[in-house]
Amino acid sequence: MNKIVILISGRGSNMEAIVRAQIPGAEVAAVIANRPDAAGLAFAVDHGIVTQVVDHKAYPSREAFDAALADAIDAYRPDLVVLAGFMRVLTDAFVARYAGRLLNIHPSLLPSFPGLHTHRKAIEAGVRVHGATVHFVTPTLDCGPVVIQAAVPVLPGDDEATLARRVLEQEHRIYPQAVRWFVDGRLTLTDGRVLVQGEGALPGGWTVPPVEA
Repeated sequence: MNKIVILISGRGSNMEAIVRAQIPGAEVAAVIANRPDAAGLAFAVDHGIVTQVVDHKAYPSREAFDAALADAIDAYRPDLVVLAGFMRVLTDAFVARYAGRLLNIHPSLLPSFPGLHTHRKAIEAGVRVHGATVHFVTPTLDCGPVVIQAAVPVLPGDDEATLARRVLEQEHRIYPQAVRWFVDGRLTLTDGRVLVQGEGALPGGWTVPPVEA
């Protein structure tokens, strides 16, 4: 049984998606928040999952907070640590501690639009396709090896809210899938790339808007 610790800062809707997926061979050992008012804690309690708060405001530095957070995580002896809307930039030492077993999801098709306000950036850039990326975490923000991506069209009239909703629907599909692949031992990191054992492939490609005959 693979033990998973999920880190949240707010509602944790991707945490909810992973819990609801009931991934065979996986146990969510704990949900840890850096904010005492994180709404996702109530969902975890309702589903019988241990919760804990490590409030970043209680620590004098980012390094001190990360050390306390790591101690809290390690108490559950996790095989995988999942960032699900965890709104903290982690120190290099923390990332190195969980190298190869620390996943994050980002609301863009990385390497496009790292950082915040991704949906606004996509609309302002005029791209036709936007999406979400699950990746392994590395010291460079939003630059880790990609596990899976989902694409959505950017529609005429989209604003940040409508585009965000469309992307979030896909996040809830791909994050449980990435966790399942990890638990099943199907992910291999090679030369900075992720290989998925037995992964399928779509032939050809597609366009947005479609090419007309």
